[in-house]
Amino acid sequence: MKAVGYRQSLPLTHAEALLDLDLPVPTPGARDLLVRVSAVSVNPVDTKVRRSRTPQPGQAEVLGWDAVGTVEALGADVTGFSVGDRVYYAGAINRPGSNAELHLVDHRIAARAPASLSDADAAALPLTAITAWELLFDRLGVEEGGGAGETLLITGAAGGVGSILVQLARELTQLRVVGTASRPQTQDWVRALGAHAVVDHTQPLRPQLLAAGVPEVEFVASLTHTDQHWSALVDAAAPQGRIALIDDPAEPLDVMALKRKALSLHWELMFTRSLFGTPDMAEQGRLLARVASLVDEGRLRSTVSEHLSPINAAQLRRAHELVESGRMRGKVVLSGF
Repeated sequence: MKAVGYRQSLPLTHAEALLDLDLPVPTPGARDLLVRVSAVSVNPVDTKVRRSRTPQPGQAEVLGWDAVGTVEALGADVTGFSVGDRVYYAGAINRPGSNAELHLVDHRIAARAPASLSDADAAALPLTAITAWELLFDRLGVEEGGGAGETLLITGAAGGVGSILVQLARELTQLRVVGTASRPQTQDWVRALGAHAVVDHTQPLRPQLLAAGVPEVEFVASLTHTDQHWSALVDAAAPQGRIALIDDPAEPLDVMALKRKALSLHWELMFTRSLFGTPDMAEQGRLLARVASLVDEGRLRSTVSEHLSPINAAQLRRAHELVESGRMRGKVVLSGF
């Protein structure tokens, strides 16, 4: 089968950073779906793994943690799916990725794709939707329908996770949603997704929040460059507030700064459930099914900003370049082998 991967961890400027490959068709395990992939998207985790994970000698590493496709075969213990189902999912970081014609995924972390979206538009959603959902409801502890009189501050709101988190918070809670973005086009993007206010994270946050009528924020979702914004986020947080983050700070965070306000710190990693096979692993499949319903009801929209084709090494190289630029709005997707 066709696939895209690498045999050495290399910068994108190297000719062999990503390669077109011919690999064996994988065999489903007991809980697996074998999916013929039609569309994928690229996330920051793809670029991080490419730069840091060295394949075993003689082996190729295949990236990709978002996919839409059609079920071709089922493992013996699979329930709830049939051959021919159109599914979407974000996969597992400890298994081969979705940049391949045929891909295996545990059925518990997959769901039927939104019927109202094309394969490419649906491929933008799984990883970021899971991350945003878990961050908002599981880590920050906001209740659906709750949050009246409280504020959620989202740093890096124009990125992939931020683009769906803004929508989830507006549709499913009563929170006041404030997003950060630094350029006119990204600020417009965040407003169009539903943010009540947008502030510039390259400028001091507190004066901008006060100007927007927000003296303090009960919930903070820090999605990028947390170490750069840490002091400002702690300063903006309300006493007994909650801060959640998903990135990998380059510098250690001063957690003692949280003590005076009794702030709590929460990490979100959407791969945790699949990586450890947690008892609630199937929650990811259920939440993806819920997201699909919200999309089909017109309450959530896809976050695609770039669509490339086909799925090959050259186009994936371009997608990695876009993600590594740090200037992406929403998501970049690829379709067709």
